[in-house]
Amino acid sequence: TAPLDRLKVFLQVHGAKQFQGLANCFRYMLKEGGVTSLWRGNGINVLKIAPESALKFAAYEQGKRMVLQFGGSRERELSIYERFVAGSFAGGFSQTAIYPLEVLKTRLALRKTGQYKSILDAAKKIYRQEGLRSFYRGYVPNLLGIIPYAGIDLAIYETLKKTYMQHHKENTNPSVFVVTACGAFSSSCGQLASYPLALVRTRLQAQVITPGVV
Repeated sequence: TAPLDRLKVFLQVHGAKQFQGLANCFRYMLKEGGVTSLWRGNGINVLKIAPESALKFAAYEQGKRMVLQFGGSRERELSIYERFVAGSFAGGFSQTAIYPLEVLKTRLALRKTGQYKSILDAAKKIYRQEGLRSFYRGYVPNLLGIIPYAGIDLAIYETLKKTYMQHHKENTNPSVFVVTACGAFSSSCGQLASYPLALVRTRLQAQVITPGVV
């Protein structure tokens, strides 16, 4: 899905009118950097997934414990609203920790051929030219977007999964299909709620390099 992710970033930053649609944008990327350019920014994305996921799920479990403790009972099931609170906390915490990598991912996805030699080279050049603050461009809209996204995503996912298990008590472990379906639906709901802020975030992250891309 890396080529689609890069295509999404391009269209978020430049708009569909500038490229006259998806096909035109795709052709531009191929012409500018070849087939391999479709995977620009994927390396840093792979690097950030593991720590981001680990932090998010650890924070989610801690958030659920905090909600139960605040409610005065640790022996009950959380409501979907309480899961939303725990999920929002987890999303905000994990994104704050790895946000500089998000900025790097956007910059690397939008870079021109030869602009950066590697992830480390990109980080050094951005720091030297723009300072430390550049790694937190778009942080506020990102945080405002990730709070509802993570809250909705994790709350709906866990609620759907538990509902399925209650109706299929003979299956102690849901199948891969069920887990995938729950994840796809919950993620889609989260994206619908937070996408406008994600668009603002991406444009702010790319603000400095936008003038010279096309």
